[in-house]
Formats: sequence, C-alpha cells, structure tokens
Amino acid sequence: MADGTRRTGIVLSDRQRISWLRLIRSDNVGPATFRDLINTFGTAETALAMLPELSARGGSTRTIRVASVEEAERELAFASRFGARFLGIGEPDYPPALRQIDAAPPILAVKGDAAVALRPSLGIVGSRNASVSGAKFAAMIAREAGRAGYTITSGLARGIDAAAHVASLETGTIAAMAGGLDQPYPPENVPLLNQITEGSGLAISEMPFGWEPRARDFPRRNRLIAGVSMGLAVVEAAVRSGSLITARFAADFGRLVFAVPGSPLDPRCHGTNRLIRDGATIVTEPADILEALAPLTRIDLFTPREMNEPIEDGDRRMAAPPDDSERQRIVDALGPTPVDIDDIIRHTGLSAAQVYLVLLELDLAGRLHRHANGMVSVTSFL
Repeated sequence: MADGTRRTGIVLSDRQRISWLRLIRSDNVGPATFRDLINTFGTAETALAMLPELSARGGSTRTIRVASVEEAERELAFASRFGARFLGIGEPDYPPALRQIDAAPPILAVKGDAAVALRPSLGIVGSRNASVSGAKFAAMIAREAGRAGYTITSGLARGIDAAAHVASLETGTIAAMAGGLDQPYPPENVPLLNQITEGSGLAISEMPFGWEPRARDFPRRNRLIAGVSMGLAVVEAAVRSGSLITARFAADFGRLVFAVPGSPLDPRCHGTNRLIRDGATIVTEPADILEALAPLTRIDLFTPREMNEPIEDGDRRMAAPPDDSERQRIVDALGPTPVDIDDIIRHTGLSAAQVYLVLLELDLAGRLHRHANGMVSVTSFL
C-alpha cells in the first residue's frame, strides 16, 4: 500500500491563511471561483481588492460583501479555542484524494488526527433507518478495511454511518460534516464525534464555525465523503437518498462505487439494487471491496501541485481586459444550457484570459451558474 504518512506541499503563512479565509467567506465565492481568482490575480489579497470592481462589471446591482480581516481573525481564534485548525488546499495535511477533484474546497476546517486523512480511504454510507443486518454488515466492512490500512470516511448520520464510524474508531475514521465543526448533526451522535476527534479520527467541514446545517448543506457534505475516498460502499439506501447523491459524486470523481444487494421488498435496498443494475460493483463480503481497491493504492495521490489548485505566486501581469463589445460577445455566447468554457473561447475567438475574466465578473455578480466538468450557464439570457 502507498505510504499514507508522506507529506508534501506548501504551507500558508498566517497572512495568507487570513486572506484565503476572507476570500472563501466573501459573497459569491465558491471553490471554483476562488481558484480562478487566485490563478488570475496571483494572490488572495489582490483578488479581495478586485472583488467590488469585478462584481460591478458583471452587472451586480448591490455592493458585494467582502469578509473583513477581523471576521477571519475571529474565526481562526474560535477554531484554535475549539481545538481545530484550517488547512489550505496544497498544504501537507490536506486530504490528498480530495485535492484531486474539480473545485475542491480551498479551505478545510479539521479537528483531530490529520494523519488519518493521508491514508487511502473507503467511504461507507447508507440508510439512517438501518436494519440490524445492514448496520452489522457495514461495521464488518469498516473493520476489515481498517485492518487492511484504510481510513473509513462517512457522514456521522445515524444508522449505517454511525455503525461504520464505531467499527473504525481504533483504525481511523473521518467524519464529514454539513455544518460547522461546532454544529454537529444529529445531536445524538455528539459523543461519537468526540470519540472520533479525541482518538484516531478526524472531523472535517468546509462550512464556517457557527453554521447550523440545513437540508441544502448535506449534498456538500456528501461531496466531501466522495472526494476524500478512493471508493464508496453503499449499504441500504432508498431511491431518493443522500447516499445515492454521494454515489453520483463518487462516480463523477472516478471513484469505485460498491453496493450491497438487498431484498427487492425492502425500500431501504431499492437504491443499492439500482446502483448494481447501473454498474456498481456488487458486494457480498468485505474482500470484494479490498480486492478492487488494491490496485488503486499504488496511484500517487501526493503530487504537490495539481492543475485545479489555486497557486499563489505574487501579482501577475494581467492581459488586457476585454472591451465592451468583446465582453458582450462572451455574454451573448451564454444561455440556460450548460456549455464548456473551451467552447466559449473557440466560439468568441477571444483569449482564454479574457473569457475567464468575464466569467468571474458574472459569477461574482451572482449571474453565472457552474456545473460539473467545468461547464457554465446562466438561468436566462442576460
């Protein structure tokens, strides 16, 4: 198995960490926008200074909220008192598999033993209302995978998630959270979360401290589970469930998806049976997963720099911004149907730098929608 303790990468300075935190906490700045801003302007500080101008050029009718230094410092101080810290993408302790996905979180709040995130991980998810046999089988997978050197990642939910975490407390487990690290859900699993963070485990979140999880935040947590993991095992899942959302993310990221078959009469198994029908690997014993994952452990997940990571290298010499007619040409190329950015570049005949700049303007004005595989759209013609 690959060396799961090897650490590579850059280390942010205190000033950079504050600027990165300010940037990701500012209005309309998501992971992809964050990356494009730094790759365009060279540093988070320069990008922060440009936000109001970019937003106005994109057509925003209100002043964009830019997180202040004081806000960032307060959150950093709270994290420290809470026993947590913030990791920037590319730093040595940032989960190496997560950094490979498109639009990975640029800043991750973590509490516990970060070393467990450097080992290959298996995600295990499933029904909150799990059967006894489902929870038992999930625990069996977690124990066997843990003994084989894998960290177990799940979402701290009741049912299958909790069974997987409990079974891997000694070997290493990661709890991905939908809210801030100080806002665990469900409350009944707070003692389990404490066992994780005080032992051989780690809690991770990309949300601010104090953020109470809402229904729309759980897909973001599911994306973390899929991104951290090399493979995902689904044990009991209804057709409409967060577990299937996690499985879709895992498939999009090129992860292996495993599903445990169940009775066609049990609604908790309809989703897993459908996954198998659609090509997921059927699992009847933990060895099915371990044999499939074994070749992947030889893949190097520890390369220090990836194309989708923001890279600070000082202020950059900017290309000439598009004039009004060129900007309109880019806007006219957009519509409600997602399109590839490379197609926009070819269609307009403008440089990539000009196209990306206008897309940033629209994004910061709240007018652009980003989709999987780097595609973009607007909800209506601008």
